[in-house]
Order: sequence, then C-alpha cells, then structure tokens
Amino acid sequence: MTAVVEAQALGKRYGRRWALSECTIDIPAGRVVGLVGPNGAGKTTLLKLAGGQLEPTAGGITVLGGRPGSTSAQLARVGFVAQDTPLYPALTVAEHLRLGARLNPGWDEVMARDRIARLDLDPAHRAGRLSGGQRAQLALTLGVAKRPELLILDEPVASLDPLARREFMQGLMEAVAEHELSVVLSSHLISDLERICDFLIVLVDSRVQVAGEVDRLLATHHRLTGPRRDPDRLPADQHVISARHTDRQSTYVVRTDSPIHDPAWTVTPLALEDLVLAYMDKRPAEGRRVTLEVQR
Repeated sequence: MTAVVEAQALGKRYGRRWALSECTIDIPAGRVVGLVGPNGAGKTTLLKLAGGQLEPTAGGITVLGGRPGSTSAQLARVGFVAQDTPLYPALTVAEHLRLGARLNPGWDEVMARDRIARLDLDPAHRAGRLSGGQRAQLALTLGVAKRPELLILDEPVASLDPLARREFMQGLMEAVAEHELSVVLSSHLISDLERICDFLIVLVDSRVQVAGEVDRLLATHHRLTGPRRDPDRLPADQHVISARHTDRQSTYVVRTDSPIHDPAWTVTPLALEDLVLAYMDKRPAEGRRVTLEVQR
C-alpha cells in the first residue's frame, strides 16, 4: 500500500536536546492516524517536519513521495491546521475564503462556501469575534478546501468544549469520507481518537514507542493478572510493555501474536486508552527490557 509519510531514523535537535530521535515510521495512505504522547514527546516536531515547516537534523522524511515543503506543488498537496487555529482576527470569514482561494491553486470554492453555510457561519463576521469552536471549524474548512491529499492537524480541539469537539470531529470525518483524505491528527483526548482513528502512533521521550493499525494493536496486546511472577518466567514471545506488582500479584501488559493458555493468568483485552497508557508508563518490568516495535 502506498505510504503518505515515510521516515527513516528521523531526528530533530534544538541545541543539545533531541525533540525527536530515531523516528522510523511508514504511514499508509487512506488512514486516519492518531498521534499521541505526553507533552514534550515530539508530536508537534514530527508534524512540522512532515509539513515542511522544519528541516531534520538527522535521517530523512518523505511525504506523498516527495521532500516536505520542497516545492509549491508539494505544499499544495498537504493541509496543516495548527493547535492555535491561526486565523487573522481582523478578517471576516469571507475574506479568509478569498485569501484561501488566492493562495491555493486547487482551491474548491464551492465546497468552502457550502461548508461555511452548513456550519451557519456568517461570512461577514470577523474571525476574532467567533467562538473557539467556530474558529476551529473555519480553520478546518481552509485546510480541507485546498483539496490536499494529506491533512495534518496538531491538537485542533485542545481548547474546545465537548460539544464543539464533537462537532469538529464529525466535520472532519465527513470531510474524510467525502474527499478520501489521509489524516494525521495529534491529540491528548484518546476518546476522540478512538472514534475516528484506524492507525496509531505513540511517542514518548522523543521516540516512537509503537505504531500500527489500531485493530491489530488491540488484538495483540493483553493485560495479564495473576500470582506474582518475575518477567523472566514469561514466555519469550510475550513482550512486556508495562508491569505492576504487589506482594502477591503481578499485572502485566504484554504484546504477543500467540494465544495465552497459562491458567494462572486472568487475560483481559485493552481499550485504546489502556494501550496508550501502558506505553507511556515509566515502570517496566524489572529484569526484562521493554520491547518497542513498529507494527506494520
């Protein structure tokens, strides 16, 4: 399957600090990708590298088969909506659409105006007087109406109330379905990602911890609960992601492609949030290194 983003040992350093390190990923086309991780993990850096706003310090990245931001034609193929939904407060909604038409050769005027009408946004209202949800919807309209092949969104709903978030996500999914977009979306709100994403990337401490199709990740990760057991006594194909112990009980999150038949364990499936938190957990099992893997 064609990849929209390919990175090999990608890194970005600011002074002595690596904001992103040894990032190797392969994101297939036609997916809605959730990018998650704690603050400072490197999510925005990765998105800006993909959008051509930053140059890598190490490794390489291609987007839609080309170098990000290398030409005007390449820029036209990628839409980017930043966390602060950058708009011009003094410009009206209509003036934003006219600016979008002037800057983007593939601009879809009919779609932009239809979407503004469906959202009940007054074309004469200035962006600075719109609500947070309305500004986010206007920014999404500008991103989609340029008719990109890849849409990148960096925490677009972080400051929105639950209703505005739901409306934004609904609008995003309508755009994905209608225009067959590939989307990479960063967010701390796992519940939002769970409803719309079919591919997941977890970043922690500037490194990719796991990446793959959501259904496969959930099918191959399990929580084991049972009598206390050292990790070295687990089968070699059960890769420990995180571990917690009491005096008598052990709880592991493991990744494995094989069935778990040991009757000592109570095996339960993970929700997406459980899986993400397991990779973000800083308490791996003693004696066994946490295994990090990109699942394809």
